[in-house]
Amino acid sequence: MTHPYFAGTDRPLVLAHRGFVPPDTTDVVENSFAAVAAAHAAGAVYVESDCHLTQDGIVVLFHDADLSRVIGDPRRLSEVRAQELEELMAARGGLITLEQALDAFPHVRFNIDVKADEAAAPAGAVVAAHAERVLITSFSDARRAAALGAAAAVRPDLLPATSAGSSRIVRVLAAVTTRSQKAAGRALAGLDALQVPERRGALRVVSPRLIEAAHRAGVEVHVWTVNDPADMRRLVAAGVDGIVTDRADLALSTFGQGPS
Repeated sequence: MTHPYFAGTDRPLVLAHRGFVPPDTTDVVENSFAAVAAAHAAGAVYVESDCHLTQDGIVVLFHDADLSRVIGDPRRLSEVRAQELEELMAARGGLITLEQALDAFPHVRFNIDVKADEAAAPAGAVVAAHAERVLITSFSDARRAAALGAAAAVRPDLLPATSAGSSRIVRVLAAVTTRSQKAAGRALAGLDALQVPERRGALRVVSPRLIEAAHRAGVEVHVWTVNDPADMRRLVAAGVDGIVTDRADLALSTFGQGPS
């Protein structure tokens, strides 16, 4: 059965990568409250984001393990308390916690990439009550499983949707390469989506056989990070179900979605 996360929305899915930072904006950074609000205002139903845990145990939307790129502070995010991080982010679009994101944007569906081991269980517990509109993923399948386990402990009747981590993706690609439907079925079991780049260096990840195997197992294929409308159209024509993009405005316009 299709997870409620995917139900009742326009196709293809447009996932606003780390929210949406309008090109003419200078005081808004990715994964900020303002970036999520801008994605929502542009008409995005889906927001892709990342999470870490602060020193005092608050799950916040943030991609990097340290503050150097976004804030110019060399400290790791895990060394900073949430209140201080809020002050640091005040001039950059505002800090948003995972709990705030779910409460402030009740009609947005969140795709949450768990970036740190210590954030897995707290994030799972936070999203449990909103499982119908959250997808949990991570490059680490162990971290992803830990988050899902924490969610199940709070709400066993419905888990968040989930996308494969790196080790599962490798298994899927191996099965597709060997044309083994049984191996592909085993590798895709328990997943709702494959979220992958079109290519990884010289390796082509997204192929007709990958899309066919995923769809045979009832698993969606979402490709990141695609910012050119021509590439978006080409991938969707090939059977891809979702586009993860920094330019949610362009993607929504390309597919006739967003505000009328």
